[in-house]
Amino acid sequence: MLLTLSTTHQPASDLGYLLHKHPDKLQTFPVSIGQAHVYYPECSKERCTVALQLEVDPIGLVRSFKGGGRQKLLEHYVNDRPYVASSFLSVALNKVFRSAFTGASRGNQELADTEIPLEMTIYSVPCRGGESLLRRLFEPLGYEVEAEQQALDKVFVDWGNSEYFNVVIRGTKRVRDLLRHVYVLIPVLDKEKHYWVGDDEIEKLLRHGKDWLATHPEKELIASRYLKSRRSLANDALAQLSGDGVIPEEEMAATQEEELEKPIRLNDQRLDAISEVVERCKPSSVLDLGCGEGKLLRELLKNRLINEIIGVDVSSHALEIAERRLRLKDMPDNQRSRIKLLNGSLTYRDMRLAGKDLAIAAEVIEHIDLDRLDAFERSVFEFAKPRVVVITTPNSEYNATFENMGAGQMRHADHRFEWTRSQFKDWVDRVCKSFSYEAEIRGIGPTNDSLGSPTQMAIFRQSPRLSAA
Repeated sequence: MLLTLSTTHQPASDLGYLLHKHPDKLQTFPVSIGQAHVYYPECSKERCTVALQLEVDPIGLVRSFKGGGRQKLLEHYVNDRPYVASSFLSVALNKVFRSAFTGASRGNQELADTEIPLEMTIYSVPCRGGESLLRRLFEPLGYEVEAEQQALDKVFVDWGNSEYFNVVIRGTKRVRDLLRHVYVLIPVLDKEKHYWVGDDEIEKLLRHGKDWLATHPEKELIASRYLKSRRSLANDALAQLSGDGVIPEEEMAATQEEELEKPIRLNDQRLDAISEVVERCKPSSVLDLGCGEGKLLRELLKNRLINEIIGVDVSSHALEIAERRLRLKDMPDNQRSRIKLLNGSLTYRDMRLAGKDLAIAAEVIEHIDLDRLDAFERSVFEFAKPRVVVITTPNSEYNATFENMGAGQMRHADHRFEWTRSQFKDWVDRVCKSFSYEAEIRGIGPTNDSLGSPTQMAIFRQSPRLSAA
């Protein structure tokens, strides 16, 4: 498998900085199915090209295969997998250029954030859908596409053409955007993956597609093929892509945000701060908005004064995990009657949520597109109208204290924004003025004298005139 990436941006040799790979070195990386080699066939101020060559061990693939009978075993010996651009290449691309995928470039962040002329050539791409599918996938993203279809056999030309193409895509893009596009679309073209597709693949799709997939005209096809036609997974992904929901922190597996915050136990401190507010408010009914897999719900169940607990999430998969982790089916009837899990959007009016004492949205709003945030505000503060609302969100100023975070980088790949303390205060003030609430703002976690705390929390309370009404 071979892929090359070129640029004529000058000095073109800066491509090495963007990819974190030195042009003067041949580098080899072990991957699960063989070795990946990175080298530069050309490097000058005028033009620079990097090559990723993936060397697959076909015998190792067969030895790792279990089950399927004699016919299936034969298929694993006689197939195209070691030679064509497939999910093997996507996985190698992500591993070898992991830093470039994040968009971070220490000392060259301005260049990493700049769109430059790029040309990528991918050899032997299996395209189950022909050249028209290639164009339908890449052209809406702003690429020029060249596709050369390969003959089944150069000697026996009467056999016709194969479903394999040598593909060239050109566009003026940020390097990280091109890498993410190709990472997702290679297995979509192939309509196959070499590994089991489970729930964690939704997170990968949303992480790499967050800036472009929601508006792509073929998003349904992309989601379906990327998730190997598993309808429940594709529907879950599309629901989250629609902008009507969020991907809560609890649903993500091993994210950079978790690794950054783990040393200061920030998630535990958030739960403690929220629990303290709940204790003081003494609510009879509580909404957990964007409840994810149920970490906060577990804490709320410990409070015997709460008669009604409602967890809401756009992801039915997350709710299924929450139900299992909370062991709802094993609860005594009197305990089980206190909690409900609802599949719903946080940006649409939902009368099931109206009139509760307390609503909590912990690490949720930063996952909502800014142009949909006003819909969230109306859904919560105008229609649901809880007596008290608790919102937590990252303080972007504090990011400067975390190691290995590039300038302008956010803690989580799915965050649509991260606010400074003044930006958060402006939003809180606007919400209070628009919906007749009063609010106080607190910090959660260790406090830096100049940068504040890592998490900021707003506690909204209905103003006296609204409460009287």
